[in-house]
Amino acid sequence: MKKTSTKSDPRADLLLQGRLHDPFAYLGLRHEKDGYVVRVFSPHASEIGLETASGSEPLQLVHPDGLFEWHGSDEPPRPYRLCITENGQQRLAHDPYAFAPQISSFDLHLFNEGKLHQGYRILGSHAMQIDGISGVRFSVWAPNAERVSVIGDFNRWDGRTHPMAVHGSSGVWELFIPGIEQGALYKYEIRNRTGALLVKTDPYANAFELRPGTAGRAGLEIRHTWQDAAWMEQRSHWDWLHAPLNVYEIHAGSWKRHPDGRAYTYRELAEHLVPYLKDMGYTHVELMPVSEHPLDESWGYQTTGYFAATSRFGSPDDLCYFVDTCHEAGIGVLLDWVPAHFPQDAFALARFDGTALYEHEDPRLGFHQDWGTHIFNYGRNEVKSFLLSSAHYWLAQFHFDGLRVDAVASMLYLDYSRNAGEWLPNKYGGRENLEAIDFLRELNIMVHDAFPGALTLAEESTAWPAVSRPAYLGGLGFSMKWNMGWMNDTLSFMRHDPIHRRYHLNQLTFSQLYAYTENFMLPFSHDEVVHGKGSLLDRMPGDAWQKFANLRLLLAYQTTSPGKKLNFMGNEFGQGPEWRSSWELEWWQLGLESHRGIQSMVRDLNHLYRSLPALYEQDFEQRGFSWIDCNDADLSMLSFLRFGRNGETVIAALNFTPVPRQRYRIGLPFDCAYREIFNSDSHYYGGSNLGNAGKIIAEQLPWMGQPYSAEIEVPPLACIMLAPA
Repeated sequence: MKKTSTKSDPRADLLLQGRLHDPFAYLGLRHEKDGYVVRVFSPHASEIGLETASGSEPLQLVHPDGLFEWHGSDEPPRPYRLCITENGQQRLAHDPYAFAPQISSFDLHLFNEGKLHQGYRILGSHAMQIDGISGVRFSVWAPNAERVSVIGDFNRWDGRTHPMAVHGSSGVWELFIPGIEQGALYKYEIRNRTGALLVKTDPYANAFELRPGTAGRAGLEIRHTWQDAAWMEQRSHWDWLHAPLNVYEIHAGSWKRHPDGRAYTYRELAEHLVPYLKDMGYTHVELMPVSEHPLDESWGYQTTGYFAATSRFGSPDDLCYFVDTCHEAGIGVLLDWVPAHFPQDAFALARFDGTALYEHEDPRLGFHQDWGTHIFNYGRNEVKSFLLSSAHYWLAQFHFDGLRVDAVASMLYLDYSRNAGEWLPNKYGGRENLEAIDFLRELNIMVHDAFPGALTLAEESTAWPAVSRPAYLGGLGFSMKWNMGWMNDTLSFMRHDPIHRRYHLNQLTFSQLYAYTENFMLPFSHDEVVHGKGSLLDRMPGDAWQKFANLRLLLAYQTTSPGKKLNFMGNEFGQGPEWRSSWELEWWQLGLESHRGIQSMVRDLNHLYRSLPALYEQDFEQRGFSWIDCNDADLSMLSFLRFGRNGETVIAALNFTPVPRQRYRIGLPFDCAYREIFNSDSHYYGGSNLGNAGKIIAEQLPWMGQPYSAEIEVPPLACIMLAPA
């Protein structure tokens, strides 16, 4: 071995200062003019030996801060091993700087072009073998950093020890660290161009430690063996436009809890929730965001881990088990996904490399005043790759059947919730966020191409046109749009005292003027039962009996109206208090007959809905609906027809007053006998048990624009359904 030189090298100075931009140009094995050199920086080591063909040879300490060198005329065997002594303990290790960066230029090109839809396979941490050596490859995008290092328990969180290599102008940094155990905690230490040090979690981490810790877990991969091949095959050919879709929205942390207050895990939800969904007749369950987030009170809408299932409820494999169990039971699973904003937490995406990287620099473009969060820069290609990859990840790795996209309206408008002078117009002077529009179209094209049968649902509360029309026709490309107008009008109407409803019936009939301009879902979501709004039951007027009757009427009206359905947990049994995310639903109320009645009605209604094509096959087509009478405001009565594609017909009559309508003549389409197939006033549901027993015979008396008619009884505050006998 040749004697080392202690002559000062500016690269050594930069390394020791934690400022070396290109560690591979200095560390590791290098061929220099007088032979080979191995440089190792290990500030906690007292001795280091290098295994060579002739045995172990010591590295010389050339700087007291931990810089070691070996010089030799012969190249050591690759990949070479080091014997490192720390605190009197020896360990064998491979040198990270003996392994060249692995990410291909093609993947980097796609990433920088905004076209890398599976960026989670490239960035983040991944367990792998290189040259037969096991370890974890780390990679992160930080284009404006002077230096990026991997830190963790394995290097005492010392950012000097594992600086990463940057892939030129791509801004992507990479380092393979041999010998790291899968699941080891890690973060990135970033020195920005001003010299400030930032400690950040990995934006692409696929697992995190349990809150309040925020470190990622290195190299964890999903190992679940899927059993849902039949479901996935069926889904790929699913005609969802003409299928029943009845969604149960849940917050995983507060559906049910253990007596000691612990939330159910993903696996416990599979055990308890799935049988409940099946018994109640729901077709799908929608999870409020389970992507990792630091604050329980955000309900998951302040996401910090866009590729990680929250560790609150178990591991990623546990979440896979939950989805698989749902699929085996014939239940689809939707995920609430949040690309509209991200929180200001310093450990996460905000000013990630010291600059506005994922967000806009100008707060008029990059900051949500309502939520105190940052807005993604949808015009930046790498941000598009990030978000598109996140959507792809949840659908590909967890087999989710669709994404409910949160707060779409806030993405579409540059002046969303802003006063004059607080926003910047687009290049044409308009208020439309052109970059967000392009992103949403790309998102929907990707989902529908890569995941046949998967749904995208927009929470969009404005009159933006063609939200659920294909991108090639100028639409945004969503499968469906939440009908917030219908929801607001319906709840506003139901809050009126029945004596005044005659003056507001247009709130129910108005939606038919636009009902077929989009593929609408009718939601009574979590947003309607929080923040002092009260539960659905609490918002109903009248005494206790009338409140329950009104709620039964409301839920039956939703089921009979055209559009797919969604209800938040607790609605199905008429929970009294509004939802509290810190505790479970008020399941004890099922000990009360009135609440059991609501649940029994919803169960029967859900199963009936799935059995009647007239109630779902033509939800999005005008020919699937026809008024019988929408003008009987004096009696606050509505009646209409629903049609299936093969002529199946259901008649709905709804009485929005507490006065029974006896011998109420209703127009009928066919000269036949009819039977009552549903009555929300049944005593099984807690009602007064008025209704129509036996057959109803149509008379040849035209009425309400129909060729036939009959006298029926419509109970108070109730919905009945009739069908040809």
